[in-house]
Amino acid sequence: MLKHIVLWVLKDEAEGDTAAGNAAKLKERLEALKGRVPGPVELEVGINVDPAGGVSHVALYSVFENAEALQGYAVHPLHLEVVDFIRKVAAERRCVDYEF
Repeated sequence: MLKHIVLWVLKDEAEGDTAAGNAAKLKERLEALKGRVPGPVELEVGINVDPAGGVSHVALYSVFENAEALQGYAVHPLHLEVVDFIRKVAAERRCVDYEF
């Protein structure tokens, strides 16, 4: 099993919205992938309740059977649509993948 955890710091303003507005949109878009994109066994998205001081705005916690399942998810067209949005609104991305 593989855990895939991603943290994003969002731009103050992007795509006509604030960081808070884009955080909500990102959460909605990622959660919409559940059941539509194969791969994740678990997928949870959280918005930081206090993102002051450059701390991440959005966190993704997901679990995959293996690295191949994560790779398949990463290149799925519906996931790539979300990635396109992320590239427009995110200032920074941190990721860790680990087996358990």
